[in-house]
Amino acid sequence: MRIIGGKYKSRVLASFDGDAVRPTADRVKESLFNILSLRFYGARVLDLFSGSGALGLESLSRGAKEAVFNDCSKDSVALLRKNLKTLKIAEGSEAKVYTLDALVCLSGLKEPFDIIFIDPPYRLEVGAQAIEKIAKRGLLKRDGVLIFERDRAFEGEIVGLEKYDERKYGKTVLTFFRVKENEA
Repeated sequence: MRIIGGKYKSRVLASFDGDAVRPTADRVKESLFNILSLRFYGARVLDLFSGSGALGLESLSRGAKEAVFNDCSKDSVALLRKNLKTLKIAEGSEAKVYTLDALVCLSGLKEPFDIIFIDPPYRLEVGAQAIEKIAKRGLLKRDGVLIFERDRAFEGEIVGLEKYDERKYGKTVLTFFRVKENEA
């Protein structure tokens, strides 16, 4: 696993051995970051199910001013901290790290984000619950984007948000949400 673009381009990140944790594939990540390319400079980013932190770290590499990372797994957070150290990113300045249940983390966040990554384990249904909580608490900025990664298309509605794009890459589906115009 590596950083694809920006100031940390080509830096190799530590990742989990085996297949217990499913990181976003480099091909999917490259496509995603090309789609979002103009949104990163000065952005505030939330990587809610961060795992090794690859999405948030890529965002910082491309000019985000702050990334908030959360994962309920202590092993994932330990790996994230190792990657922060490798890139010489000080925790607390550009990067804030939490080890909480995703819904608990969202309850404690105060300021909205420009970009939110929701990439939970595919077998769990907590992703849609997290998106509902984000919408209810107003944690996505009016012109922000929320990206939900999972193994199937998103069905249903989220009050306050609208699905405006969906892309399939092999077994991975990226669903893009924004604040509904009449909600902004």
